[in-house]
Amino acid sequence: MSEIDVPNAPGYFISRWREQGPVDIDTLEQWRAELNWNTWLPLAEAALFLDAAELLALIESVLSPAQKATLSLVRRRMLGDTRLQQAIEAALDIARHPETRDLALEGRLRMELGLAKYELGDTEAAKEDLTWAETRLKSVALASRDHDLSLINKAALHSACGEPLMALTVYSEIPRNGDHADETVALSRLGASRISAALGHHFDSVRHAWNAHAFALKAKQIGMAIEGGALFLDFASDSQDDTAERMHIQISNSKPRDAGEELRELKVHPEDISDVFSWCCSHLPENHAGNDRPDLRAMISLAHRLNQMEHFDALIQNPDGIEDPMLVAVVQNCIEDPELKKLWNVRLATLTML
Repeated sequence: MSEIDVPNAPGYFISRWREQGPVDIDTLEQWRAELNWNTWLPLAEAALFLDAAELLALIESVLSPAQKATLSLVRRRMLGDTRLQQAIEAALDIARHPETRDLALEGRLRMELGLAKYELGDTEAAKEDLTWAETRLKSVALASRDHDLSLINKAALHSACGEPLMALTVYSEIPRNGDHADETVALSRLGASRISAALGHHFDSVRHAWNAHAFALKAKQIGMAIEGGALFLDFASDSQDDTAERMHIQISNSKPRDAGEELRELKVHPEDISDVFSWCCSHLPENHAGNDRPDLRAMISLAHRLNQMEHFDALIQNPDGIEDPMLVAVVQNCIEDPELKKLWNVRLATLTML
């Protein structure tokens, strides 16, 4: 596997502070430049979330009024405040004021306002705000974190409103070979894969899932890579063909369909299935505990379908180590040994009676 560059995520800035700090603001300016961040706000947010109070105080001293208002909004949400529309509108007033105007933050705050309106049930107003925000961010902060979020949120809103083709159109605005963050590409392909599968576009669903897995790997998002890999296996495992080209070649050669052109037939080389399955299994957390383990549920179901349950022998022999009742039900349906099945029946009864 090829080397993956370490991403310049805000968390690395915080780690550097904890390893080498405290330092003065001039040194922080140098660090920020080295990580190619042209604004302080994402670093302030990371310091807030990661409880780096001394660093946060230092960064806050150089934030603009609009940035301070936005950070205050983030802090309120972090503390559990869900009535944020008034606070968002107050921050928007600052971002719009001629003396404190910030075009990019105005876009971000309109996105926040749209999400708040959606939560209140005003779908049409939410769509208007999210469209405005995405257009503004595309013009002043193309492929920035906030622009990426505006696209992902806009697509999610269309999906929630039963508009899958509109959601696919938004996802298509995030190219694989553009400047968008690898994590954003991965998220968009996860959404596009599920929509394509629901529409019966099998090759597209597999293509998007493969790309989601690949870009999550580049972003070092292991959980997301497992999710993308599981989707790929779920959609592709029934279409194995020894004569098929490897998936990365198929994707490289794929092109948009012309009007009226038939859907492409799905054929997947077994080695692609084997490689992704092995990777996902080897990167699952060693600990099987937890009340909600969709990763294990998906991979055990796939292991049963692929006749490779030996990967989970240790888990199967230890039903008392499982806390997720849905996972217990999945395992229970995948094992055939009568005595072992009884133990899993008991475990399921224990968890569902609690």
